[in-house]
Amino acid sequence: MALIKSVRGFTPEIGENCYLADNATIIGDVVMGRDCSIWFNAVLRGDVNSIRIGNGVNIQDGSVLHTLYQKSTIEIGDNVSVGHNVTIHGATVKDNALIGMGATLLDHVVVGEGAIVAANALVTSGTIIEPGTLWGGVPAKFIKHVDPEQSRELNQRIARQYLMYASWYKEDDK
Repeated sequence: MALIKSVRGFTPEIGENCYLADNATIIGDVVMGRDCSIWFNAVLRGDVNSIRIGNGVNIQDGSVLHTLYQKSTIEIGDNVSVGHNVTIHGATVKDNALIGMGATLLDHVVVGEGAIVAANALVTSGTIIEPGTLWGGVPAKFIKHVDPEQSRELNQRIARQYLMYASWYKEDDK
């Protein structure tokens, strides 16, 4: 069973139909919408500030979400996929965005709606990624504009796939 821990008077709030892997860790001021999945070894550490997650979000294996005390928060919109081993530290990710495996988003980054952050990208503090763009590299830089419809379809498809994957684990728990 996932570790869900209260701290500083904050208890995580988990929406309906969410899957939490057995060793996922969710701590403190975390509010999660419905149809989300938090995968193996993912850590959502809302001990020093808030983490807000929309509907249909998947936080994949090994990812870490944290903030700066009294200085940054995390806000993740709907239908966002956060790839394996991603670090999000005090950033905002808008609806239908995709954060590639191993990427790092530092404090006060804003990832626009439908944007894609490539695998292993390092998005430095304060960077604003415009909606519908692809960014990659170390440090991350603009690569190209992406077709908004293709991006939305891709990201919603991944979100639906992760909801399906989560259902496999729920079935096995019965």
